[in-house]
Amino acid sequence: MSEIDTPALADDTVLWSSDPEDRAGRPLLVLLHGYGSDEHDLFGLRPYLPADVTVAAVRAPLTPPWPAPGYSWYPIEGLDGRDPSRGTDAARRLIEWVDTLAGDDPVGLLGFSQGAAVSMQALRLEPHRFAFAVNLSGYVAPGDLEGDAAMAERKPPVFWGRGTHDDVIPQALVEHTMQWLPAHATLSGGAYPGLTHSVSEQELADVREFLDAQLAAL
Repeated sequence: MSEIDTPALADDTVLWSSDPEDRAGRPLLVLLHGYGSDEHDLFGLRPYLPADVTVAAVRAPLTPPWPAPGYSWYPIEGLDGRDPSRGTDAARRLIEWVDTLAGDDPVGLLGFSQGAAVSMQALRLEPHRFAFAVNLSGYVAPGDLEGDAAMAERKPPVFWGRGTHDDVIPQALVEHTMQWLPAHATLSGGAYPGLTHSVSEQELADVREFLDAQLAAL
């Protein structure tokens, strides 16, 4: 039995943008939703994403305490709320799922809030496994991971977008991310004036520009 408490991701809860026979030879973009949401949420961003990628929206494996809806990647309540190790466990489950997919096509990550934090943990664990990451309203968890030195050397492309009026992510985590990311990634993005814990049209346009650049580089 795995030592990871977080359950494995379920294949039957993944939303795909194309049939299996149409995925070979195309980059894969994995979408990770936020706390209390599900795989349908970010799948709605498909019109803003490049057409020549395969999109897979995955469902987080945990159920938040009642009455919160949807699913979560790690607890944010209780004694282990925002425990970095729980986010790391979720990232390991994500990597396990990605590794079950056939082929060697490039893989990128796009997450919102909790999903963005997990995408950062996955990139830190295996910086050579993922081509790039998009961090929307998320953060980098404190603490050291085994892939941090390799990530600092490789400096993979990361887009980090956040709202100046976002009061959901603690300021200490924002400040930590502001210090950590430039030393470990080739950073794009920025803070969007007046934006709360959400995504704006301008931010999505900037994400599309970032993704187009990464696909061109691939």
